[in-house]
Order: sequence, then C-alpha cells, then structure tokens
Amino acid sequence: MKRHRFALLAGGLVCALLAACSSTQIDRGAYIAYTRYHAPSVDSRVRFLVMHYTQSGEARSLAVLTGDDVSVHYVVPDAPRIENGEPVVYQLVPETERAWHAGKSEWQGTTELNAASIGIENVNVGPIDTPQGRTWAPYPPAQVDAIVKLAKDIVTRYKIPPTRVVGHSDIAPQRKIDPGPAFPWRTLYDNGVGAWPDDAMVAQHLAGRDPKSPADVAALQQKLQRYGYEIATDGVLDEKTRRVIAAFQMHFRPADYAGNPDAETDAIAAALLEKYLP
Repeated sequence: MKRHRFALLAGGLVCALLAACSSTQIDRGAYIAYTRYHAPSVDSRVRFLVMHYTQSGEARSLAVLTGDDVSVHYVVPDAPRIENGEPVVYQLVPETERAWHAGKSEWQGTTELNAASIGIENVNVGPIDTPQGRTWAPYPPAQVDAIVKLAKDIVTRYKIPPTRVVGHSDIAPQRKIDPGPAFPWRTLYDNGVGAWPDDAMVAQHLAGRDPKSPADVAALQQKLQRYGYEIATDGVLDEKTRRVIAAFQMHFRPADYAGNPDAETDAIAAALLEKYLP
C-alpha cells in the first residue's frame, strides 16, 4: 500500500513538473523559448486612441478597409445590429498589431501614430455640401452608444489618458478633417472617455474678453503645441496654423471652426492645459 501510494505521489509530481515545463516553454521548431522569467519594465504598444469617419456607407467602408492600402482596428456601423442586447462592431485588426489608419501624424511628440494607437473608423459620410453651405452628417444615437462602449473599454484596458483620445484631424491637421465637428466628443467625455474643458475654467481664462476678439497668435500656438498639436510657435497666422486652430475648434468648439485665433479658443486651450497638463 505504501509503495502504491508513493508511486501515485511520484506520478503526480512528474505530471506537475511536466505541466509546469509545458506552460513555461514554447517549441517554435528551430528553438525553444523559455518563458518562466518576466521583466517588469514593460508597457503597452497602445498609448493613443484615434477616431475617424469613413466618408462612405457600411458596405463600401468594409470593402476599402479590408483591401490592400488601408486598415483599422475597429469599424462602428451607423446602425449597429444588436445581439443579446449589445451593439455589434467589426474588428478588422487585432489590437496587438499595427493598423494603417493614421498615416503621417504626430501627437504630443510621438510621430507615426499607427505604431502606438488603436484606430476606430465610424461609418459616417462626413461633410455634405448643400445650397445653404456645408453641413455634416450626424452620428445616430445607436452608433454613439456603440462608440462610447467600445472606446470606454479600450481606454480602460490600456489606461489611455484623456488627452490621448484624439481625432484624425488632431494628429494630421494639414491633411485630415475627420471625424468632423458633428462627432460626439462631449458625450464621450461625459462617459469617461477623452478630455473636455470645464466651463468655469474657460470663463476664468476668458477674463471678460469678447469671445470673438483676436487672441495673440504666438501665445495660442504655444498652448496648442503644449496640448499636443504639431504647430509652429512663430506668431505667423498662415494656412498651416489656421488648419491646426480649426482642428482644435472642431474638437472642442464645433459651433465655430473657422480657424480664427479668437479669445474663446485661447481660453479653451488654457482651460484644457490647466485641467490636464498643468
């Protein structure tokens, strides 16, 4: 009996050792990778979340984004179907892999955001030219709900700071205008995703100025650069600077995104810096 019990114990020990070995080494054909030891000095590839619009319908968007020239991690339909009470979104690229959605880009000193971000394409046609002037396609409530749920999950899992939830126009303002002024940035903020200025702070930094009065161009450039934009700080109001100002306004003051360096824009930038990057 003792010998039998010892054999069982020995067998169990061998099995345990074999299980431990199999769980800490990977046979890759030409070599074995031993994975028992782990270095704590690591962080995630994902440090930014970038929002886009597709500028086309769902079928066309999926066809383009599964082609050879461009890709994205997620696509949120404009009318997501519901399964088990939850919206369905498309995942086209694993989060561990780099998707080709940002192109030439920069934010907070990081260039080529493809390598450090997750991209979400939202099915939306973007700007619509009408006889009365340019209007923008809305983001329907069901789509906004799906965007919020997807984005909140991503920023929670990767601990993405509010100022690193950005639009394509923020990281490439000379080339892009998506996701446009109709994008629900404030709704995202209200649900714990991304940045938004506090009204009281804006009023404090406005300091009684007429919101439409001119702001100092160099001072505004410096604020926008500190916040994350790629912009010169030479005080020159050229087209490049106007595009950056317009991108900032589309994100944080969508009612007026003409690219004018006015006092309200300056106050919003100051309020954001005080809140998030003091």
